Amino acid sequence: MKLGVMTVLLGAKPAEEAFRYLSSLKIQTVEIGTGGYPGTAHLNPKDFLADSTAPSAYKEMLKRYNLEISALSTHSNHVHPQKEIADKAHSDFLNTCRVAEKLGVDTVVTFSGCPGDHPGAKYSNWVTCSWPEDFQEILKFQWNDVLIPYWQSTAKEAANYGVTRIAFEMHPGFCVYNPYTLLKLRSAVGEAIGANFDPSHLFWQQIKPSEAIKALKGAIYHFHAKDTKLDAANIAVNGVLDTSHYSNVLDRSWVFRTVGYGHDYLEWKDIISTLAAAGYDRSISIEHEDSLMSVSEGLEKAVSFLQQLIISDKPDAMWWA
Repeated sequence: MKLGVMTVLLGAKPAEEAFRYLSSLKIQTVEIGTGGYPGTAHLNPKDFLADSTAPSAYKEMLKRYNLEISALSTHSNHVHPQKEIADKAHSDFLNTCRVAEKLGVDTVVTFSGCPGDHPGAKYSNWVTCSWPEDFQEILKFQWNDVLIPYWQSTAKEAANYGVTRIAFEMHPGFCVYNPYTLLKLRSAVGEAIGANFDPSHLFWQQIKPSEAIKALKGAIYHFHAKDTKLDAANIAVNGVLDTSHYSNVLDRSWVFRTVGYGHDYLEWKDIISTLAAAGYDRSISIEHEDSLMSVSEGLEKAVSFLQQLIISDKPDAMWWA
């Protein structure tokens, strides 16, 4: 495994300055935002694709700082019921795939998306319960009429550019939000679909990451290192479905934290060890969304924490083997 960073958190810095800083922290890989929610601060596909010298220049800049690209990220809602939003997401995704081809990257991170509840809908409708029966009809429409056909077609387009690993972040609010829904879409679309495994979104759903990793063995294409602090007292009163603002730290049922500030070393050792046992040997990409720490403090604490946990070498042959 290699320690990486999703560079969106350093979006205020030019790419070279960000890379220089990350290299000083002994970071090995970078995950670059190329559209959608992550933005394009460190690589704008429109400019990149219009300049024939851009790929070699970008590769040379990465080489100067001993960095590799783990993935390109363009988190969006590709199946949003408003056509202009969905079209923009699709365009960003395909341009990201074009960039990936020129940089030799096979993995793009995104969201599955969530359609509306009928063809004339204006907003997405995330179904969280199975009854009344209306919800089952919504799910049938979302999956059979929209989600599966879209990703069957789009996965083929991505493959044309050498993107064979579409890594969905399992994020509530979208159709793929847990191992079951990830595997359901993978079964319908094929092995192009995998997970960008982010424990922070699973913790508050009361999913144990190490067990989820076992369930997703062979289907984990990327990994985000981000933590979640659960507030037992608030959960005891209001449960985990919390729609209050993330800045409402004291009253929320849970908040995102830097790794180690939501769960301890033992939990994270278990996560990293289970990843290794499941055959994952790619990047552990730090994402910063801690509302109590600055970017530099949160990132540097995460780096220090994870450097003690990363399993970077394969096991030696044992005497009893």
